Amino acid sequence: MSGQRELGDFLQTRRAQLRPEDVGLPDYGDRRRVPGLRREELALLAGVSSSYYTRLEQGQSVGASAEVLDAIGRALHLDGAEQRHLHDLAGSVKRRAAPGRPPVERVDASVLNLLEAFGDVPALVSGRRSDVLAWNRMGHALFASHVDPGGPADPANRPNLARLIFLDPHTRALYADWPSKARAVVENLRMTAGRHPDDAPLAALVGELTMRSTEFAALWADHRVSPCDSAVFEMRHPLVGSLTVTQQSLRPPQDEERHIVLAVAEPGSPSQAALHLLARATAPATRREHPADRV
Repeated sequence: MSGQRELGDFLQTRRAQLRPEDVGLPDYGDRRRVPGLRREELALLAGVSSSYYTRLEQGQSVGASAEVLDAIGRALHLDGAEQRHLHDLAGSVKRRAAPGRPPVERVDASVLNLLEAFGDVPALVSGRRSDVLAWNRMGHALFASHVDPGGPADPANRPNLARLIFLDPHTRALYADWPSKARAVVENLRMTAGRHPDDAPLAALVGELTMRSTEFAALWADHRVSPCDSAVFEMRHPLVGSLTVTQQSLRPPQDEERHIVLAVAEPGSPSQAALHLLARATAPATRREHPADRV
């Protein structure tokens, strides 16, 4: 993924989605030949020269200061996540590509113990590229009961949440509002790509999904970014039916790359009852005592 191209595409798409009336400029109707703001209008709002902004958008300038980026972000009405993404993209243009492949992602014993401590709360650990690095019994039962539960233990064949959302019909059917879930996955993956433009496995994942899913390709081309911190989803589980959960993302201590994803239902709600039913249905079978075992 080219940092210069990504920066230019991000600026262009955000500029195209701003209308003149959004920023107090006159709209000339049919005489406006481009969607959104013109480059010179955006440059004026940001307090930079039109030629400088054009070079930045075309990837011909690599020295934008934090102050200039902040000014452009304000002119584009970027939110906090988008502003961070803009700085990440601009910073990646200056950095040299890191040699070699990134190390295999792993979780330590303390995180695995934490997953088990959640008990009947569905939980999993998602890596930088949305690979499932680990899950507890309920996390597997809720999010991917049709997938090998031991998959996360094999780095070469780990389930990938983005791949499941876009390419797996079982996971697609799991979400009542699949487009909302799909957007959230892409927007979070975009933020990761901005932080790690030289991550070859991440680029390969994006390339695969772009080629195999027209829906992913369209969402990726929109250049929207947002962290997957917390969102409410209605799920249609094949075993326990419809339930609504809040999917919350937590970071392990001193770890910016991995996330612990929890699915929590409203206390006392039918959705919580459905999770309890799922826990009972998927609990390990207890061995019945045989009379011969008695002393």
